[in-house]
Amino acid sequence: MNLNHAVLKVRDLDRSVAFYRELFGFTEVARAGRRMAFMRAPDSQNHHDLGFLALGGAAVDAPERAVGLFHLAWQVPAIEDLAVIRAKLIEGGVMTGESDHGATKSVYGLDPDGHEFEVMWMVPRELWGEYESQAPTRALDLDAEIARFGTRRAAPHA
Repeated sequence: MNLNHAVLKVRDLDRSVAFYRELFGFTEVARAGRRMAFMRAPDSQNHHDLGFLALGGAAVDAPERAVGLFHLAWQVPAIEDLAVIRAKLIEGGVMTGESDHGATKSVYGLDPDGHEFEVMWMVPRELWGEYESQAPTRALDLDAEIARFGTRRAAPHA
């Protein structure tokens, strides 16, 4: 079983579509009236990977301690791609952090409605070693990881 797509509640449909198009290169594939839009990630075989339901400008944020989605994670095929996204997040002022999780290397950001997302690169499975059953959170030295893993492609995500 695979996660096929996610749908986020947003205030402004056009603003969200523009954000994901400009940051990640997603393509808008459909609209359903004035309240829903659907986008496909680059190289995706899905009809859509992300949808938006517009609630309008008066929509309120969920309380910080409310049950709900913590973040979405987008996987890139090469660690160099992670550096490109990291630079875009910094340039756009939306980066919130970065982590080395052993089997994955990650950067984090917020979209215009405060949805947190992770962009991650997965170390090839045969190199996971001790991280097969661990998920540490350590500081990420992206330059060192690029020197270690550069030009190596991760296994395709399911």
